[in-house]
Amino acid sequence: MSEQQLPDWADPSVSPATLDPQGASRRQLLRRAGLFGAAFAAGSLATPAVADSRRLGGNDPRLAYLVGDHHVHSVYSHDAKYTFDQLVQAGAKYGLDWLVFNEHSNFGHAEFGAKLEHQEILKARAANPRQLIFQGLEWYIPGAEHCTVFAAPGPHEVDILTKFELAYDGKLLGYAAGGPTHPDTPRNEAHAVKAIKWLAEQRRSGYVDDVLVLANHPLRLGIDSPHEMRNWRDAAPEIMIGVEGAPGAQGGAIPGWRGPTSIRGEYENKPSENSWPGYPADAYVTYGGFDWMTATVGGLWDAMLAEGRLFTITTNSDVHRVVFDTWKNGDWLPGQNFDNTGRLPDPVNTTEPQPGGDFWPGQFSRTHVGVTRYGYRSVMAGLRAGRVWLDHGHLLDGLDVRVKRDRDFGRGVTLGGRLRARKGEKLTLYVTVTTASRPNPQGILPELAHIDVIRGAVHGPVTDRDEWRAPDTKVVHTKDVSGRKGTYTLRIPLTAGDESFYVRLRGSDGNRNGTGYLGAAVDPHGPIPHEPGEGDPWADTWFYSNPVFVDVVGAR
Repeated sequence: MSEQQLPDWADPSVSPATLDPQGASRRQLLRRAGLFGAAFAAGSLATPAVADSRRLGGNDPRLAYLVGDHHVHSVYSHDAKYTFDQLVQAGAKYGLDWLVFNEHSNFGHAEFGAKLEHQEILKARAANPRQLIFQGLEWYIPGAEHCTVFAAPGPHEVDILTKFELAYDGKLLGYAAGGPTHPDTPRNEAHAVKAIKWLAEQRRSGYVDDVLVLANHPLRLGIDSPHEMRNWRDAAPEIMIGVEGAPGAQGGAIPGWRGPTSIRGEYENKPSENSWPGYPADAYVTYGGFDWMTATVGGLWDAMLAEGRLFTITTNSDVHRVVFDTWKNGDWLPGQNFDNTGRLPDPVNTTEPQPGGDFWPGQFSRTHVGVTRYGYRSVMAGLRAGRVWLDHGHLLDGLDVRVKRDRDFGRGVTLGGRLRARKGEKLTLYVTVTTASRPNPQGILPELAHIDVIRGAVHGPVTDRDEWRAPDTKVVHTKDVSGRKGTYTLRIPLTAGDESFYVRLRGSDGNRNGTGYLGAAVDPHGPIPHEPGEGDPWADTWFYSNPVFVDVVGAR
């Protein structure tokens, strides 16, 4: 692979006058982080430094945030539409630094498509070394839904995906939902755990430099049970790092488009015989565009965090068919199909809008990953470390979060990190926000209305691995930031009590709020579902961050 080049907004040789408003804002953020120029040099394969968890206080590095999407489908997926080049160009247009093409598993994909797409990826990397393009797979998890699997660029990045696909994919093995038996069988669940351990071994052996797994749209069908998610995480927490906190298909319920029963995120299912029976019916819709698992304060995501272990959230496009676009699938030549080509025919442009509920990569959903260098392995290291926040509708230009002991002078600990403190010690949560500086792709200048601080106690591993509640997690502070512009820092006091804990952030444009799923005492103004067919995503935008953990020395 040729040496990576800095993106325009990070390259000192590129004149500021040539940058668009988004690039200019990101350059300003990079300068503020003290990483501009040589300090953010390209091509480094070093893993960024992390806080030393053995000492009190911690001191995380300065970070720049790269914007990306790990769930992109092209003509190399049997149910998608767009060419590889169309999607790469769209990602560049909307300011993405990195993309993962995670095509659906299929015998045609394993036999032909993965290798064909890899040739396109190699050409795109050479033609545009300023963009990070990963190749991945959307794995049908035995006994459950889907996951993004992707490896670092290298000589075996395709081989590992095809070997994995043929040996461990639930769809290809007949282990997926809808098969002859309920998917949650001991055989199926064990095979999923074996698959993740196999990926971990490929990394340990050096067959690939790095590989990551993220579960996709976890509550869409309700077949990803809490114990399965815990089992995947525990199989190799350095590989299976998290879950889509918000699904793609965010345009799925734009009024008057897909139909009166459509739901934002295309979460339009009901519990079935394949669903885990412990989920309530309310879990099968999105809340402010976010999965019930993420959006419920004191819910399943918090229950996993309350064990004291990081589980990262992301968001992405899951692009198959963009809302309001005019492209349709091309026609097959005689005798051709996906199984014997591994690729759909190129799409054909028409003059009429075609059915669809997705956005282009970066157009609406964005995952921001904190790094100290520009490169593939740096993005993967940032995801693994949990230095991640996400937004919809380009709600924010920037977010920096730190927790620091009041007696310390360092930078403290940021997202995904751990701070050690003594019982009774005074801490401060620093939240630095850079507000949107330009209209988003819908022509709206987003305005952040409030920031919520969510705090949860850490109790360690659960006895019941299907527990989805975290009763000691709630919104503890809300800051009205309506009308604030530019960059500002909130300083929120915290105290280390009797128990270790974590804090995470959430905020919105303030257009749609209501009592959270577990009641007003837990969440007085959280995200709420849209009525079917009435989910305008641009009028209901949120950001979420990963947690910062505080390990209290001598906690009970």
